[in-house]
Amino acid sequence: MTEEMRSQVVEVDISSEMRTSFLDYAMSIIVSRALPDVRDGLKPVHRRILYAMSELGMYSDKPHKKSARIVGEVIGKYHPHGDSPVYETMVRMAQDFSLRYMLIDGHGNFGSVDGDMAAAMRYTEARLSKIAMEMLRDINKETIDYIPNYDGEEQEPVVLPARFPNLLVNGSSGIAVGMATNIPPHNLGEVIDGIQQMIENPDVTPLELMQSIKGPDFPTGAYILGREGIRQAYATGRGSVTMRAKADIEEVNNKARIIVHEIPYQVNKARLIEKIAELVRDKKIDGITDLRDESDRNGMRIVMELRRDVNPNVVLNNLYKHTALQSNFGIIMLALVNGEPRVLNLREMIYYYLEHQKVIIRRRTEYDLRKAEARAHILEGLRIALDNLDEVIALIRSSRTTEAAREGLMTTFNLSHDQAQAILDMRLQRLTGLEREKIEQEYAELLQKIAELKAILADEQLILAIISEELNEIKQSYGDERRSEITKGEDSIEDEDLIPQEDVVITITHTGYIKRLPVNTYRSQKRGGRGIVGMDTKTDDFVNHLFVTNTHHYLLFFTDRGKVYKLKAYEIPDLSRTARGTPIINLIQIEQGETVSAVIPVQEFSADNYLFFATKQGIVKKTPLDDYINIRKGGLIAINLRDDDSLVGVKLTDGKRDIIMGTRDGMSIRFPENDVRSMGRSATGVKGIQIGPEDTVIDMDVVDEDASVLIVTSKGFGKRTPIAEYRVQSRGGKGIKTLNVTTKNGAVVGLKVVNNEEDLMIITASGTLIRTSISGISEMGRNTQGVRLINIREDDEVATVTHVAKSEESQDDEFNEEDQEQMASEQTDAQVDNPEEDTEI
Repeated sequence: MTEEMRSQVVEVDISSEMRTSFLDYAMSIIVSRALPDVRDGLKPVHRRILYAMSELGMYSDKPHKKSARIVGEVIGKYHPHGDSPVYETMVRMAQDFSLRYMLIDGHGNFGSVDGDMAAAMRYTEARLSKIAMEMLRDINKETIDYIPNYDGEEQEPVVLPARFPNLLVNGSSGIAVGMATNIPPHNLGEVIDGIQQMIENPDVTPLELMQSIKGPDFPTGAYILGREGIRQAYATGRGSVTMRAKADIEEVNNKARIIVHEIPYQVNKARLIEKIAELVRDKKIDGITDLRDESDRNGMRIVMELRRDVNPNVVLNNLYKHTALQSNFGIIMLALVNGEPRVLNLREMIYYYLEHQKVIIRRRTEYDLRKAEARAHILEGLRIALDNLDEVIALIRSSRTTEAAREGLMTTFNLSHDQAQAILDMRLQRLTGLEREKIEQEYAELLQKIAELKAILADEQLILAIISEELNEIKQSYGDERRSEITKGEDSIEDEDLIPQEDVVITITHTGYIKRLPVNTYRSQKRGGRGIVGMDTKTDDFVNHLFVTNTHHYLLFFTDRGKVYKLKAYEIPDLSRTARGTPIINLIQIEQGETVSAVIPVQEFSADNYLFFATKQGIVKKTPLDDYINIRKGGLIAINLRDDDSLVGVKLTDGKRDIIMGTRDGMSIRFPENDVRSMGRSATGVKGIQIGPEDTVIDMDVVDEDASVLIVTSKGFGKRTPIAEYRVQSRGGKGIKTLNVTTKNGAVVGLKVVNNEEDLMIITASGTLIRTSISGISEMGRNTQGVRLINIREDDEVATVTHVAKSEESQDDEFNEEDQEQMASEQTDAQVDNPEEDTEI
């Protein structure tokens, strides 16, 4: 080494150099590659792809273009890395099972949930999705800053306007040096509701935000077990949620089968099936005789045939335990805030997004204000020219050059350079009267717009109002129903303070699907209406329980086998009106073939109240309510039943009322409740009514002296009869006739004690529901056929009836003349064909 070379050598400490170099590398990975920005929820590569597609004009209303063209644009101008990672990122943005709301509209093979690779970029085509346009909206109004690209020849955005909260909506995952992020996707509507909540109350806490943002909403759906992990993640930025596949158990040819419709997020379906087959082959899971994938373009369907001798619930629980049908999602809400990585709670994520939107609206308003003022400035010059038209024309005609004319205008009329140039550029047609009026009108509108824009810039509340309004527009355009249902987790502890107290409707289907929804979902209709679809059901399923309760009340589920289970109402998943519901076996541990016969809402377990039971064979029993305060997860015996009997009804009473029971063939009996002594939980009971050999008890209710008895038949007929027409008898008799059952009206399916301040809900076997005012139903004698309450098809029949408090949104229940004439005719015909007669026995 020469002296000259030695003079150029710089000695450094190797440990210090390694520390500095590694830190520089780590920060480059963190800031430039692995972590999303809290404002737009994008990593640099995502942002560059969207921006490049925007610059190429690949909008959602334009034709698809080759993916290779997009990738070439990105790596050539903005992203100094290989083409493979850019294309892989682009593919993920076009997969409906990866992103909750896709940002790229792909055309071609973009992979599958089975882990299949996408076709090569030369084969696929793409364009921006409609919702991706909201990420770029207002980008040309100087709303964001730009920085030079890697070679300094182009400009790229620092952040996108992101007119919807993409970081929470689509989530993000990435591994940096010494840190990682894993933010789950959420429902767009819920997140926007959370932002609105923060706009109204800037001091809202993360747990209060859970009233709007229920939890993650994965693109693949499935269940989320419990809220404890969600609450922890939202409060601290770190947590874990358990996802469970949606599976049904079906009976086919006396054999059970398990059908999986939705799997947890990021689970490879093909590998899942391979794992199940491996467990069956190794005898770790017993009872599966056939396993096949019947998924198609209409949805996912994994079918597992079972042996006759196995319990399908046990097999399903083993699958949850040993396979990815139940998986955990570890939440780490790490994002870049002002270029620095930070773990954020839910409130902080929404706060920084809201601050970003304030900047976007303010800069957009300033841009519009500059444009409006510049245009108003030009119009002011044109107005001066029009007011002095002859002098302006004479000045221009006398000027030798354009520059001389412009200088003359500026000097004579005190105009600016731009105003004078606009006058010189003005076409002769602008001198007409109509064009002059247009200029005056445009000028007045601009002055009003300028005043409005200045008012927005001077008042942050107006900026927030604009953000709120525009977010609501996005919610209306792109919002959809939640896909992931949040159910009660095993051993989870729910924070009731987070659950608002409100009245809800609970529905349970014949095959065991349950859901809750707001009580005002169903508007009132007039008698004889067609109704609305209350829920989607399978062809062999129908709703057979519907009632109103409060979210904080307990629900006691009594099954046909005499067992009782307990839940809180808010633990029932909150779903849409047409959703099918959640299998009740995911909430309570009922056995195969066991069905829910009655559900009792209970606010508190008082020793002064009783549960009154009635069975199919006419047996009744009364037990103190506080006997049911401690109900274990597996349920308790509520009543001992005989082999040929089943539970049909349970009512909450005070022990001093009368009971009325009705049978399928139209018989009824009313007797004092104190005729039945109080018994323990395990007692069988005593005879309440003596029934015929082919008859069965269909319903039971508690008498109210000021009410009437409502009867509904299978073919949609019904009537009200004053309670006074039902004399009190001793229990155990045959009773009296309450309805004349014929082939026209069908067998009795419901007997309810009602009053005029209530609405009646009727659900048919096909799932159609009608809500009508009880005051609009005819009052008739006991031994009549009734009038039509709901029009149903010949192949349909009434499955369930219940009565609820009258809705504030109910329509006026007074009928017009045509309704009254029809009702009078129906009532007269019914009473003439079936003259009232005393049929007491």
